[in-house]
Amino acid sequence: MSVAQATTDLESFIASAPKLTRLLGIDLGTKTIGLALSDAGRSIASPLATLARGKFGGDAELLGALIAKHTIGGIVVGLPLKLDGGESPRSQSTRAFAANLAKSLLLPVLLWDERLSTVAVERALIEADVSRAKRAERIDKLAAAYILQGALDRLARLTRNG
Repeated sequence: MSVAQATTDLESFIASAPKLTRLLGIDLGTKTIGLALSDAGRSIASPLATLARGKFGGDAELLGALIAKHTIGGIVVGLPLKLDGGESPRSQSTRAFAANLAKSLLLPVLLWDERLSTVAVERALIEADVSRAKRAERIDKLAAAYILQGALDRLARLTRNG
């Protein structure tokens, strides 16, 4: 995989991401971008921040600064698919964002199925009795961590089995 591409293939993504670097998880919304960060060993995802979404150039600049600060070697972007696995207009805009991000930041980008990630995170927050206002404030970065953790868990299974 070329560094300037977005892919859904975890193995080619990991082969392109430099070892001992962190991965950045992104939950791309229409108004916000939820961010999460892995550890250098790529086993644990932690919520990082929620950014207000603007024009692509400004978003890429902010992400570039975070990438430099945290030694990030690859990006995992949640791909919003329909429940039946089909594409939607939002899937297409996420694919375009991911492709532009890969070209702009010269990093490998993995598109990871994010179906029901926000729902799962919101349920967990409700079960933890987190107020509606606090849920709204945290949900995007927690969804990004959920997405990134899914990719990390799959990576760990691939590593153990192969």
